[in-house]
Amino acid sequence: MGCLFATALHRSDCTTTLLLRASDTRETAQVVVERHGRSTTIELPAASVAAGDPISHLLVTTKAYDARHAIATIAHRLRHDSKVLLMMNGMGLAAELRADFPQLDIYSGTTTEGAYRLAPLHVRHAGQGQTRIGQPGTTAPPAWYHQWSRAVEDCQWDSNIEEALWLKLAINCAINPLTAVYACRNGELASRPQLAARVDLLCDEIALISSAAGQPRVATGLRRSVAQVIAATADNRSSMLQDVEDGRRTEVDYITGYLLNTARDFGIPAPHNAALLESIQKIDR
Repeated sequence: MGCLFATALHRSDCTTTLLLRASDTRETAQVVVERHGRSTTIELPAASVAAGDPISHLLVTTKAYDARHAIATIAHRLRHDSKVLLMMNGMGLAAELRADFPQLDIYSGTTTEGAYRLAPLHVRHAGQGQTRIGQPGTTAPPAWYHQWSRAVEDCQWDSNIEEALWLKLAINCAINPLTAVYACRNGELASRPQLAARVDLLCDEIALISSAAGQPRVATGLRRSVAQVIAATADNRSSMLQDVEDGRRTEVDYITGYLLNTARDFGIPAPHNAALLESIQKIDR
């Protein structure tokens, strides 16, 4: 996703630099994006995380569990007014980063753009979606957002970004862990009666937790939202399933784990989600 947005910003004349690992000293890097059967190669400026130039605007698209370490490695380059946009699965990371780096101006984003990596710096754009960006308590978009609105199709400033993030979390909780445990595509959660029944049980728990957390609209429409996503992505393999298949750590602690932490705060039992979390954590180990 980082490659997709970096090339979009570059095409809209926004100065965009890729951050590479400390051992990679290239000053430029080629990003390949496949879209509609065509392949485009774009050369972007690049810098090692060990470089010293200040960073005014930072887009973070790492796995949720990698973000704190990634930002810590470039903390020496961040100023007191640096803008940081988090674009990743799950919730809870923004609060952790505000505790770690209280000087940073942190924003959150969510997107339904489809993209997956074919090789390092080589991605395929699998489908156009909607991107939402916001900051809790901030109504009007900041000046830097207008560059995004020019660069990314169907990009919106969302003054209620918490609801958008919670809805994505709720849908991910209902879909991703089940597909990872049963090694199935999203559509099988509707076509296999046993799995469809488990989706309903998960949604019932997630709706109760969502309502208690101050997200009644998410709770009310959750079953419908989950069914729509399952139907629209029936042939897809969820990101959590892909992580399991590739032997990578999943982001379940920031997805179902965050949901269950919220449930405990409100004293709400959620045994079906808890059982899924335990199953995925055993796989992660």
